[in-house]
Amino acid sequence: MAEVQIGSIVTGIYKTGKYIGEITDIRPQHYLVRVLGVLKHPMQGDLHSPKNADVLIFHERRALAFREQANIPKQMVKPYEGEVPNYLDSLKEAVDKAKRELVENPSEWAEKSLQMYQSLEKDYFKG
Repeated sequence: MAEVQIGSIVTGIYKTGKYIGEITDIRPQHYLVRVLGVLKHPMQGDLHSPKNADVLIFHERRALAFREQANIPKQMVKPYEGEVPNYLDSLKEAVDKAKRELVENPSEWAEKSLQMYQSLEKDYFKG
């Protein structure tokens, strides 16, 4: 991988979401990444039982916020080439894509996930 340094624009996978961000610190096992855009919205539900609706708590999983910083394991970070999108536009696109995939998957997990996204959208895009 090309050497990334503080200030490099990268993609990083954090939990089940994928983001575009800027490296703000380099740590032994992680890069500290400031979020600038969303490529893939985190999956809804329980991380330990993916795609399962029959869990104790079905978690609402929010995307990392604009300029929020996250420690991302070094192996999950890659250099990013291209234009950095507007955060809200990229978030809307990621949510829309996730919802389209869920509509094609008629399951109880998909149904619960779609309900979570509707709630998140009200919060994300209010105003």
